[in-house]
Amino acid sequence: MARRRTKKRTHVGANSARPKGSTNNASMSREPKSMVVRVGAGEVGPSITQLVKDVRTMLEPGTASRLKERRSNRLRDYTTMAGPLGVSHLLLFSRSSSGNTNLRLALTPRGPTLHFNVEKYSLCKDVKKAMKHPKGGGKEFLTAPLLVMNNFTTQPSPEAKHPQPAIPKHLESLTTTIFQSLFPPISPQTTPLTSINRVLLLNREPSSSTVNSSYTLNLRHYMITTRRTGLSRGIRRLNAAERLLNSREKKRKGLPNLGKLEDVADYLLDPAAAGGYTSASESEVETDAEVEVLEARTKKVLSKKELQRAQDGEGKSATGNSGSGVEKRAVKLVELGPRMKLRMTKVEEGVCGGKIMWHEYLNKTKEQIIEMDEIWEARRKEKEARKTMQRENVERKRKERGAGSKRDAEDAVEEDMDDEEWDSEGLEGDDDGMQLEEEEREDEDFSVEAV
Repeated sequence: MARRRTKKRTHVGANSARPKGSTNNASMSREPKSMVVRVGAGEVGPSITQLVKDVRTMLEPGTASRLKERRSNRLRDYTTMAGPLGVSHLLLFSRSSSGNTNLRLALTPRGPTLHFNVEKYSLCKDVKKAMKHPKGGGKEFLTAPLLVMNNFTTQPSPEAKHPQPAIPKHLESLTTTIFQSLFPPISPQTTPLTSINRVLLLNREPSSSTVNSSYTLNLRHYMITTRRTGLSRGIRRLNAAERLLNSREKKRKGLPNLGKLEDVADYLLDPAAAGGYTSASESEVETDAEVEVLEARTKKVLSKKELQRAQDGEGKSATGNSGSGVEKRAVKLVELGPRMKLRMTKVEEGVCGGKIMWHEYLNKTKEQIIEMDEIWEARRKEKEARKTMQRENVERKRKERGAGSKRDAEDAVEEDMDDEEWDSEGLEGDDDGMQLEEEEREDEDFSVEAV
């Protein structure tokens, strides 16, 4: 009799077919993953919708770029799927009733959550319209950008005439750590320079002494372009013409006309002879900086004897690395967008629901802080008591129905467990910072597609 096949692709049997070293939880991977979500998908407007798409493009490849939301989706839906999908960060864009655009950056599954008010923003299409030669849309989004942060932990000067209460230092370091964890770490020894094609700049504005100290960040997104320096304009045009001839493009406007010249040396000495103009600074290009990098060369595979001679210093010519191999390259940043100006309003524990760690407008005394801690401790004890009672009820029903009906016991667990609903309808109630909204649980279909 033929043996019945065990389904190992999408069913429970697939767990037994996995190797012992592998794990079923995708969150164990070291690569950070993020979700950029519109809270209230149809209520934020077309500008915020386009901003969400631009932020997803900026965070590629470690983000759900084709995520689709519905109005019926709640924050609980995304936090539930964050664990199986290995999502480590949630970026929630919303619009309040007063028209303010807000951003919440949360770490899953236990928080904390950073609340920002988006004071100003510019979309990618607006940035490209303002540029004469925009770039982008190539292979630069296949790797994560390089994160550069400036002035994140700078404290206001204590010598000011009107000293203002500064943000606690541990919260500044917490904000730095959260933004650093958005992208995979880069090792200078192992990461090739050719894989770094973009840079994300975060600059904290220094707080003035005339107003309350605020934590304001300016976000910019650039593409890194490089060009070899020290070459004349004629040589650069010849190299570009060679690449153009080898390509499939039909454009020939960039090719120099050498038909009237007797020798190519005439063109190299005077590029104006083939059309165009030249100047005394033709070898200089408009750049932001110049760096020295190792020139990419093909290395010859040596045999054991050649390798031994190279190590002894006898066969230096056999190594194929004569010379320093260092070339100068000019670096220029081309902005891709989007731009955002973020002002931090508060920091709280948990994922969009927990004890307030810092608030921009509310300053509490020590007595109020102690009272708030007592309230949260009482809530925690009540929650543990409810869970204990629910476990006892589940065990009691399981004994009453019998040990054989496991599926009925699982249904009883779902009926008895009351999950707390998260506040996902904007940021109403953030000014008081102490009340958590509780909504009745609604039986709605979960329709989040993350590809």
